[in-house]
Amino acid sequence: MTSIDQAPDAVRVGWESRVWRGDVLQGDSLQTLHIETDQVIVVNAQGIITAVLPAGQWQGAIDHDFRQCLIAPGFVDAHLHFPQLDVIASPADGLLDWLERHTFPAEQRFADPTHARAVASLFVDELIRHGITSAAVFATVHATAVDALMQASLSRNLALIAGRVLQDRHCPPGLRDDTEQSLLETEQLIQRWHGRGRLSYAITPRFAPSSTERQLAGAGELAQAYPDVWVQSHVAENPDEVAWVAKLFPNARSYLDVYHRFKLVRPRSIWAHGIYLDDADRALIRHHQASIAVCPTSNLFLGSGLFDFKAATTSAHAWALASDVGGGSSFSPFRSMTAAFEIARLRGHTLSPVELWWHHTTGAAQALGLPNTRGRLAAGCEADMVVIDPSASELLGRRWGQALTDHERLFCLALLADDRHIRQTTVGGNIWKSEGSLGSSDQCTPRAHQG
Repeated sequence: MTSIDQAPDAVRVGWESRVWRGDVLQGDSLQTLHIETDQVIVVNAQGIITAVLPAGQWQGAIDHDFRQCLIAPGFVDAHLHFPQLDVIASPADGLLDWLERHTFPAEQRFADPTHARAVASLFVDELIRHGITSAAVFATVHATAVDALMQASLSRNLALIAGRVLQDRHCPPGLRDDTEQSLLETEQLIQRWHGRGRLSYAITPRFAPSSTERQLAGAGELAQAYPDVWVQSHVAENPDEVAWVAKLFPNARSYLDVYHRFKLVRPRSIWAHGIYLDDADRALIRHHQASIAVCPTSNLFLGSGLFDFKAATTSAHAWALASDVGGGSSFSPFRSMTAAFEIARLRGHTLSPVELWWHHTTGAAQALGLPNTRGRLAAGCEADMVVIDPSASELLGRRWGQALTDHERLFCLALLADDRHIRQTTVGGNIWKSEGSLGSSDQCTPRAHQG
């Protein structure tokens, strides 16, 4: 087991420093999200924000002076796969080819607990390095792999939703479940991990084609028996996949309806991709207070299709941005926001800068049904924060210095920032820094910008 003080790629800074200063991204709704200039954030020893107020009203010491930086809620990644870390950026002709050539061989290695622990440690450190403090994650069919991921997350206080993959058909023998055993192990994992620290369990059928009706029915029964756990799976990602589902489940009205028939579409259910949904599907998502995890870099990389952001907005169902690593090409929330903006434009719709940030931070936390204490920077909330330093690159520093409105500032960050600009990530009150990318000083040093 890797302890919080032994994590190889991150450094924990002590609990004695409790006050941050900088510009703060705040708001409880899409309409109110804005940048509040020169604020102080006070965090107690339990990792809870006790006050956010103008710096001029604060009389105490400043422990972390990040003036000229943006302090934002930690990013929320609504869908990604920890066992696919080693196959990110592997070429394939599409989703089903990707699974056969890269994903399934990689996942078979997770039968080895030592391998699972090593990958889990690196995976959660990559999340933190990219400013991600909450995520919904697929493991493999191996209970020991779930244990490795949960333990690595627990040691870093990460707010993780994760689960053992269920698949009892249409996959290699080394990854194929015994149906009843898979459901028994899922229940045992729920009892072992759900609600421990900031961890949550998700019942996780891989996708409808890889589960028999008995396994899907069993997953639905578990969801009813444990109503406070999450459900996550894939839906309507690829045209070939959609056609396959129609053949396997001829009585279902749609791909999403397969899950609905087994009582899996409900609050706290997260459906990855959702490119080929129709209006009835979107209404079903909205009615059951479920959410879509939109994966723009993955959809582009695998050629799956272009998500209909306009239809999602019109339907008013919940959605959140996601990296879908390793089908997605980067952990970076900035890459996901950029790709989402470009996909929307290709479909004749424009996502505002505020929408991009909302659906990867506060709005994403709400879409996933996370507690109201997560995803916001306000008194009473858990201190999940990311400090973004525009001056970490000359181009962004210059652009940021010339931006006149919140929309301009948020937009140039979304399109020009990367992991170099993540100055600090605070996870549930624990302060982490990535060794390779940050200096020893907290102070953000703005460069002079000429017009």
